[in-house]
Amino acid sequence: MSRTARLGLFICSAIMILSASLFMLGNQQFLFSSTYSLQASFDSVSGLAEGAEVRIGGVRKGIVASIRMPQRPGGKIVVAMKLDKSTRQFIKKDSIASIETAGLLGNKFMEISFGSKDAPFVSNSDSIQSSPPIDLSDMIKKTNEILDTTNAALKNVNGATADLNNITAKVDRGEGTVGALINDKTMYNQLNATAADVRKTVEQAKIGVTGFQEDMEALKHNWFFHGFFKNRGYMDSAELTKYEIATIPKTPAMKEFFINSSEVFNGSGSKLEHGARLSAIGEFLQNNPFGLVVVAACTGMRGDSIEQLTRSRARAVAVRQYLVENFKLDDLRIKTKGMGKQAQNAAGSADLVEILVYSAKPERSLRAGK
Repeated sequence: MSRTARLGLFICSAIMILSASLFMLGNQQFLFSSTYSLQASFDSVSGLAEGAEVRIGGVRKGIVASIRMPQRPGGKIVVAMKLDKSTRQFIKKDSIASIETAGLLGNKFMEISFGSKDAPFVSNSDSIQSSPPIDLSDMIKKTNEILDTTNAALKNVNGATADLNNITAKVDRGEGTVGALINDKTMYNQLNATAADVRKTVEQAKIGVTGFQEDMEALKHNWFFHGFFKNRGYMDSAELTKYEIATIPKTPAMKEFFINSSEVFNGSGSKLEHGARLSAIGEFLQNNPFGLVVVAACTGMRGDSIEQLTRSRARAVAVRQYLVENFKLDDLRIKTKGMGKQAQNAAGSADLVEILVYSAKPERSLRAGK
């Protein structure tokens, strides 16, 4: 082969190698692909450099085009990214950019999460959310703090162990109350006798409490005391909170009814004497679908707060019981709320029963507050 041919072959080979290098470099920098740009702001981008990879779902699909410093102290660093156009179907407005590390000590790269299904697509030059990077130096610092705390705890454990050994030695020698208890059988026998007396006393107390409960239950049904329980509106205090809702829904009621307590109850008591005045309310509930009914009762500002709270609960339960027993209603949707002492309300009275009727939407609030 002539010298001229060899020179031509060398030149052709060099051109081919140079072209291949330029193509590979351009492919890495996405010079020959259709791209678009996005940006994200960070407080710190420690270790991230221009030209770093941008990955989507772990696949390299772009590069960090530039990193711009903040315009004023306290501002954020803006990272501009160049991405392959094919990624626009995955990146949405709610996608999040984060700075990750390849392995434990690898290079930093940018990771962008997939957006949610219903979020809009990003546009060219849009800004997306970012999450603060996890810095290795911070992790090492926190690890050192944990180790220091652990060492201090071990020292305390060692000190406590030494103190425990001293106490054990004194007990073995019979020193102190515990030592005497272990080594002197007389004290042990006295404690056993005392414990037996205590157990016997507790058993007698249990028998007495059981008898008292049985006597009280019998009094409830005795003809002489039955009127007392009947007049106060309930037999057992547990009934007062059985159907009580935790909080009244904040949503506006579909219908509201206000009844002065004096119109349906026996004076200041909780016995329902004029239930017929609730008929219009019962017929409304029976003929109209509802999601929740709250029977809320309140009293005036006079008297003991605890007594007034109990009275308001009893009145709410009495109204609920009348509605459930006399009309075809879903009793699981009818709740009570004793409000206790309240100032004058929107109805112009402070001693009344308020029936709040809600549409079907507040049903979840019903089950959450049960």
